Amino acid sequence: MMDIEKVPEFYRGYIKAAGSGELVPLLLKSGDDFITFCRRLTEQQGLYKYAPDKWSIKDIIQHVIDSERIFAYRALRFARNDKTEIAGFEQNDYVPEANADSRSIHNLLTEFTNVRASTVDLFSSLDVEKRQRSGKSNGVEMSVEMIGYIISGHLIHHMNIIQERYSK
Repeated sequence: MMDIEKVPEFYRGYIKAAGSGELVPLLLKSGDDFITFCRRLTEQQGLYKYAPDKWSIKDIIQHVIDSERIFAYRALRFARNDKTEIAGFEQNDYVPEANADSRSIHNLLTEFTNVRASTVDLFSSLDVEKRQRSGKSNGVEMSVEMIGYIISGHLIHHMNIIQERYSK
């Protein structure tokens, strides 16, 4: 587990959700749990929004995919010792552009599976020195290792939101 005091405030909840343990097994487990959870959803449930201005469950799945791609890209850049600061992204602008509701849950989960496999491959390939490297994204300093835990915890965070707010 990371020293939570070194984690920027915005990301602490994700780090806590990821739990303790080795990063790659945590990524594998959270990914498997998410797939198992989402496979139980019907297409109709995938379209559900608990309020008119909220994302559908399919939107959340796509958001998780998009965010993981972006975070893994940041981790790759920092691991390769790229010192260029990386801009942030506006998640609320991505969701309507993704058209997730027009896709099947199966299709979204296939994409998620591929993205997660790539993320696991990336972090598995990095030695301790590269995982300790850091960079700045959206004005926030973060290590490669921290990004990996954020990826895992972000997924768990959204799975918990679906369970808490989207069950009818």
